[in-house]
Amino acid sequence: MAFKETIEFIRSKFPKGDFIPLHVPVFQGNERKYVMDTLDSTFVSSVGSYVDLAEKMMEDITRTNKAVAVVNGTSGLQIALQLAGVKSGEEVITQALTFVATANAIHYSGAEPIFLDVDDDTMGLSPKAVVRFLEKFAEKKKKGVIHKKTGKRIAACVPMHTCGFPVHMDELVAVCNEWNIPIVEDAAESLGSYYKGRHTGSFGKLGVFSFNGNKIVTSGGGGMIVTQEEDLGKFGKHLTTTAKVPHPYEYVHDHIGYNYRMPNINAALVCAQIEQLNFFVENKRQLASDYQNFFPSQGIKFRTELEGTRINYWLMCIELENLAQRNKFLKETNDSKTMTRPIWQLMYRLPMYRHCFRDEQKNAEYLEERIVNIPSSVRI
Repeated sequence: MAFKETIEFIRSKFPKGDFIPLHVPVFQGNERKYVMDTLDSTFVSSVGSYVDLAEKMMEDITRTNKAVAVVNGTSGLQIALQLAGVKSGEEVITQALTFVATANAIHYSGAEPIFLDVDDDTMGLSPKAVVRFLEKFAEKKKKGVIHKKTGKRIAACVPMHTCGFPVHMDELVAVCNEWNIPIVEDAAESLGSYYKGRHTGSFGKLGVFSFNGNKIVTSGGGGMIVTQEEDLGKFGKHLTTTAKVPHPYEYVHDHIGYNYRMPNINAALVCAQIEQLNFFVENKRQLASDYQNFFPSQGIKFRTELEGTRINYWLMCIELENLAQRNKFLKETNDSKTMTRPIWQLMYRLPMYRHCFRDEQKNAEYLEERIVNIPSSVRI
């Protein structure tokens, strides 16, 4: 199977460049104006009006009660896990098919990940896999849900909305509520994605977004924690601002805090970007429609949103026939200066996570061998 026609089609969607990147930011709104405003104000660090505005904008988008701007999504996950009650020596349920930051944030908390399978249709954590694991390996005790094999408390569950595709959140919330396990949503890739009319990140105890340079909305770096629990969010803001107690001049800190607050200059960028979010999503959805109409003629499956969801199509996904075809596609596209990437290696293949508990991973291993991300940038 040759991919010449496919490559030509992808390149026709991005006619301006010799090299076609996977995903690039678009700065065509108020980015320059707002950044210059921060420079003129001299408030370029973690105190400034744009940080507050970015938080308000994210509260409005996700319909949550409190948002906390942080330096990146990974630090946001670390703090969110701490706010959810995760402590050193405990365990956290998550998926192996994810970017390494998900597992790393769990490790930063002193906990260990439990890797459970994903659903084939969402590529995200499978509620059914969670049920199977809990019914077989967990028991409820006074101190919480205990993993019978390790004796450790299962302190949280972290689903990740892969490439902007929402996890089956109704089912996951139901099982986690039954077992009294808090959910921290890794919504890093899903700004602009909805599940049954609700924005991702708003289902769990906390949700976390990323504004990295390759995301649909970027501030270069940056992230955001959101929660319905206003007091919890306020405490998160306190922790990420070095836990400094307000005082006219004294340096008083009442917890071990973190210097994780988003700088105002980055927040200026993200505010200008969020203003364009609807345009970005609609532009990408049109590209996804073009891909969806094309790929069946090539015998290649293009991954589309499920009924009841509306996704941002952050990184668009195709599914190849097998590993050999995937590798052939990756080589031919990249050789032609058309950037494509395989989905991530499963986390338990990495040396630092090989020892972690995992289930059968039937769907995750199937997808690992077949899913490829193709150029997905907003076109202007």
